[in-house]
Amino acid sequence: MSNVDSLPPIRDVIAKYGLLAKKSLGQNFLTDLNLACKIAHLAGDLTTFDILEVGAGPGGLTRGLLASGARRVLAIEKDRRCLPALEDIKAAYPDRFRVLYADALDVEFAHYLKPPVKIIANLPYNIGTALLINWLTSKDWPPIWTTMTIMFQREVAERITASHGSRVYGRLSILAQWRSDVTIAKTLPPDAFTPRPKIASAVVHFRALPTPRFPADPATLQEVVGAAFSQRRKMIRTALKKNYSNLETALEASGISPTDRAERISLEQYCTLARELSDTRRYRPQSNARSMTNRTP
Repeated sequence: MSNVDSLPPIRDVIAKYGLLAKKSLGQNFLTDLNLACKIAHLAGDLTTFDILEVGAGPGGLTRGLLASGARRVLAIEKDRRCLPALEDIKAAYPDRFRVLYADALDVEFAHYLKPPVKIIANLPYNIGTALLINWLTSKDWPPIWTTMTIMFQREVAERITASHGSRVYGRLSILAQWRSDVTIAKTLPPDAFTPRPKIASAVVHFRALPTPRFPADPATLQEVVGAAFSQRRKMIRTALKKNYSNLETALEASGISPTDRAERISLEQYCTLARELSDTRRYRPQSNARSMTNRTP
């Protein structure tokens, strides 16, 4: 019998500690331990990897990761109510599990993990996009993580994997596909979570590329696509004209028509445009992961 089998069912843990999910924290707890193990297996062999998990909650996915042989798991959890449940898991895996009570947006997780590292998480809905952007736009590349296997709402997963020209192609599509191979690995039913979400979820698998597909400054690329897709129904010339003094020249050099709309512009073109604009901005908007969470991807 494995250690995970010696622990009580997750629904019993939730009841024992009164862990009603909080909408304000974007919580939907994974309760199916068999499914948690299947998700862990989607990330490949874990036995030689440290794992970062954000939003562990009562520990459903955590237990799946440990039962699947993860070398070590670091769980970051902001909800103090969940800590006793996670301490129960730590008692079962004293040498392989650590919990940080913290806001994941404020944690330099590389200080706590030994490479190679994989990120596997059921991200809280309210910070999922901000965390993903942080991980995809880090200044240093390749990053500490080799792969990420992350649960999102299905509609967010479709945005991340969308091709240019698609109606759901956007900021997340570009930032994800610029530096990683990305696929939807599995769709998850609402019944796998508590409370039951209104829509299906999906597991998205990212594999970090050794170098970005096309050269570009991460901050400039993020600014350009953020501005473009915040006004996606407008022509690119209109969406960006207030930001950049040399826009017309840069668009021409990038092979972009001034009348194109954001979703018609390819990843390569956005990277070229970012290079053209990077040294000659009229201003550089403040990049703040928290403030970007509610922007349209």
